[in-house]
Amino acid sequence: MKLIQSLALGLGLGMGLALLAQGAQAQDKLKVAIGQRGVYENSISELGQDKGFFKKHGLVLELLYTQGSGETQQAVISGSVDIGIGVGTHSVMGAFSKGAPIRAIGSTITGAYEFWYVRADSPIKSFKDVGEKTVAYSTAGSSTMMMVAAMQKQFDVKAKPTATGSPPATYTQVMSGQIDVGWSAPPLAYQAVMEGKTRVLVPGRDIVAFRSQSIRVVAANAGDLDKRRDVYKRYMDAYRETIEWMYSDPTSIEAYAKWAEVTPELAKKVRDEFLPRELVNPDRVDGLDAMVEDAVAYKLLAAPLSKEQLSTLFVKP
Repeated sequence: MKLIQSLALGLGLGMGLALLAQGAQAQDKLKVAIGQRGVYENSISELGQDKGFFKKHGLVLELLYTQGSGETQQAVISGSVDIGIGVGTHSVMGAFSKGAPIRAIGSTITGAYEFWYVRADSPIKSFKDVGEKTVAYSTAGSSTMMMVAAMQKQFDVKAKPTATGSPPATYTQVMSGQIDVGWSAPPLAYQAVMEGKTRVLVPGRDIVAFRSQSIRVVAANAGDLDKRRDVYKRYMDAYRETIEWMYSDPTSIEAYAKWAEVTPELAKKVRDEFLPRELVNPDRVDGLDAMVEDAVAYKLLAAPLSKEQLSTLFVKP
């Protein structure tokens, strides 16, 4: 009897260990490059992983942060990461048209909530006063680069668009006088506005061309997407569940505030005033026709993308 019990115990233990091993193997890994840390739309992957949403879907995320969408896009195209968060839609179109292995599997933001600002003592009172002075954007091919181009057209000025990198790096350049007009996205550099050190010159919502455009996307490496489509589907499922939590559970504000290193009050202001939920809906892709036209006008596309090309580029895993 003892021998039978020992065998049964051993068999049960062995099966338990086997099941644990299978569970560990079921955790698929995804490398995710994310634009500037601190920005609300860029917090979803990390906050969702901390909360357990991605684990629930059998995923482990390896996260790294970049200085802008241009840098993020290159990481996706090269295959050094699987997914890129917050990549400029216009730039993705341009890269795709040149044969780059990149796809858009969701939107990260519709509309613009960034802001352009000057020092409090700057003589520039409106964007029309900019003239030929320097105006910041993050990196080449980024959505902020396209926004600066749109502002030049909207306000009829010949500014000098200048790549300045991340919002913290840009703020330093503005305050030291190296750049005339800086860019940022709340909550980054917004405390200085609240304290009167800087003035908002153009809030993103005032850029008419971008009000109804899904200007940044969740980009995926096409090769890996083809091989592991179910993994990407699970990523987007967890992404949606994280957004649901971020807009329904009060504890998410504290989690975001800790991640962004800001006060809960500022964290709530950023979510409620700058980023209403409908703007971060990953299934909302608006303004494609207008973005194709803009991409052609700004030389990111040699010719408009066809409907067939767009259906290949924008995929739902």
